[in-house]
Amino acid sequence: MKSALDTALDAVIDAIIAPGGQLEVGTATVRGAELPVFKAAPPSMREYFMAMFAQNGPREFLVFGDERLTFAQVYQQSLKLAAMLQHRHGIAKGDRVAIAMRNYPEWIVAFVAVLHLGAVAVPMNAWWRAEELDYGLKDSGTRLVIADEERARRVASLAVHPVVLTVRTGHAVAAELGVLRLEDELVASPETLWFLPEISPEDDATIMYTSGSTGSPKGAVSTHRATVSGAMNYLVAGLALLQLAAAAGVTPAEQQVMLLNVPLFHITGSVPVLLVSIAIGRKMVIMHKWDAGEALRLIEKERATYFVGVPTMSLELMQHPDRDKYDLSSLVDVASGGAPRPPEHVERLASSFPGKHPVQGYGLTETNGVGAGNFRDNYRAKPASTGRASRPLVELRITGDDLVALPSGSVGEVCIRSAANCRGYWNKPQATAEAFPGDGWFRSGDLGYIDEDGYLFIVDRKKDIIIRGGENISCQEVESALYTHPAVAEASVFGLPDDRLGEIVGAVVYPKAGEPLTSDALREFVARDLASFKVPAQLWISDAALPKLGSAKIDKVALRAQYRAIHLGKAA
Repeated sequence: MKSALDTALDAVIDAIIAPGGQLEVGTATVRGAELPVFKAAPPSMREYFMAMFAQNGPREFLVFGDERLTFAQVYQQSLKLAAMLQHRHGIAKGDRVAIAMRNYPEWIVAFVAVLHLGAVAVPMNAWWRAEELDYGLKDSGTRLVIADEERARRVASLAVHPVVLTVRTGHAVAAELGVLRLEDELVASPETLWFLPEISPEDDATIMYTSGSTGSPKGAVSTHRATVSGAMNYLVAGLALLQLAAAAGVTPAEQQVMLLNVPLFHITGSVPVLLVSIAIGRKMVIMHKWDAGEALRLIEKERATYFVGVPTMSLELMQHPDRDKYDLSSLVDVASGGAPRPPEHVERLASSFPGKHPVQGYGLTETNGVGAGNFRDNYRAKPASTGRASRPLVELRITGDDLVALPSGSVGEVCIRSAANCRGYWNKPQATAEAFPGDGWFRSGDLGYIDEDGYLFIVDRKKDIIIRGGENISCQEVESALYTHPAVAEASVFGLPDDRLGEIVGAVVYPKAGEPLTSDALREFVARDLASFKVPAQLWISDAALPKLGSAKIDKVALRAQYRAIHLGKAA
């Protein structure tokens, strides 16, 4: 039976998307599939930015330490950067430009500039080591990298690398690394573009790397239509909740304020956080790195209204010893995404922050973060669910291997269809064909079921990945790193449950006969080439060969069950 909140939400959304509504929905043919789309959607991210930045120009947009920038200032800086990229480095439509840095205002300026030019933005994971960056840069065919000093050092250490423009870096360091300072290049360049190419809805906008079951990260390619659609689909839910609040007599804050504590290089940071903030004139208070105590201080100081992060973050806010010393009365919603929140945390969150609303979202890089959402009282009623399909664009289906829809309550693969889906993986036709089988569908690799109320429950993963605090980790990639050690004969990697991070990386290794090997030494070995979050937190050395299936493959299911039990026994 539909809840009272769902009934109210559906009625408001129906009005928003109806003919003549704020965000009227029609249909369009997208790569051969007839899909719902927003009739008045900007045709590209360039037009999206032009409209939204103009609408919010004088309002404060970014806060970073003592730095404060308005929407107009950020947009003007982006246009100057776009002109410099064109004049000084010949960046043109379709060229790939990587952004490799932690959260800085320059990340946002660069992202807007690259898309304005019609080039393709390639956000790089800031935790990647040099070898991982090398893979991403080569795989995407990146022509130029805009990086902070730490990432510039990693890229500069590569044997061959693209042009590097570094931010917040002194002259001496830039000279030492053989890279260019972004601010010097801006001074030397004309401030306006000499040519602005046309951008169509189906032109490529972004390549975002995501770890799957095949080892090396895959670049999910989003078109301008998909990126715009993802952002606007989030807008509908936001508008609906605001209208319900107004109907209940709640006066909204003069300006919505978000604590930006998730990485911008993640899909959560770039679409539902950044792009929606630009659309609704929401101020973003940038955290350079996560710290729960600093987050509490900033929420009070900047009167933040919205918090979103992986479940680890809200857990650390709840557990922080200084939590009650801060005035958090401005907060309205405490949302999570990127990883499942343990059901027992939902009621705890509601009691720890009285009057604040818990929210959970489900989406993937390949869907521009769009999928399902579970809001407020609905989430408390069904804390194990990721919610209903996100209206108005998303259709969810549970299928078997044949892609035929299964009845309500049956467990199968979660498939998602919407105009926000990516078009495929960069230069990986086989992986694209497997994940994007046609007619607008994307196979998520997650196993779940939909109940009689339309609520999605994720029960397992078909793909061999670990989600650690919102970071996707390929088991195969970690296994490959372990096998490069000369003493390793067999290795298996799997996720282990963790209260704080959701999952951590576990591994069991069988060494070659007569070869001495310790867990600490092996962890130190793989840490040279893997980002720290991928290094096994628990690593067992087995004195017997690993169990095999009839196919002679290692029986990962049995190993995972065995060592999860050992891990939980130790934790107890």
